[in-house]
Amino acid sequence: MMKVWMRKLFVSVIAVLTLGLYVPPTFVDANNAEEKDTYIPSNQNDSISIENFEAEHETTEQSIIEQLTKKALNQTKTKLGSKIMQQVDEEFTAVILPKIEEELQFIFANVEQDHLTHFQITENPAAGYGERIFNIFDYETNQTVAKFHIRREYRPLEGHWFIFHYHLVDDQFETHYPLGDIFWDKNTPPKWMTH
Repeated sequence: MMKVWMRKLFVSVIAVLTLGLYVPPTFVDANNAEEKDTYIPSNQNDSISIENFEAEHETTEQSIIEQLTKKALNQTKTKLGSKIMQQVDEEFTAVILPKIEEELQFIFANVEQDHLTHFQITENPAAGYGERIFNIFDYETNQTVAKFHIRREYRPLEGHWFIFHYHLVDDQFETHYPLGDIFWDKNTPPKWMTH
């Protein structure tokens, strides 16, 4: 949000500084009414193109974030597998997915727009009992930025729970940032990615 504000401020400052520096070409017949009606002063034309430029960049940034988010959500559903999704789909969709989307938006908001194109969502969730759902990977720096995981937890007298969380490179992936928990059942859940 701050980035958009700074961009608009920069464009405004440039527009003020360059005001009057451009002299439009002189028309042969300045009294021609048709030309007067269709002529657009230089500074108006520039502001229209600047607005279009900003809109294009905001759209591009938003579409990159949407694509990355969509892929991350698909990876999460793949990780759970159809057997688990059948039972937890409603709670997963209502509680966990919005939280994953929110955290992805937060992570991507702190990345320069030009650099967003270097980000990928990894495609190999851990099968069996592994925790990995997906990683956010920056292939330009060859560095994992965030790791999204799901852990199984058995709570005596309650049953089995799925604990969704993520880790960030900022603290060498030490801290568990919670996304939410979903109750499974008293019976042991199937392995990840079971269909």
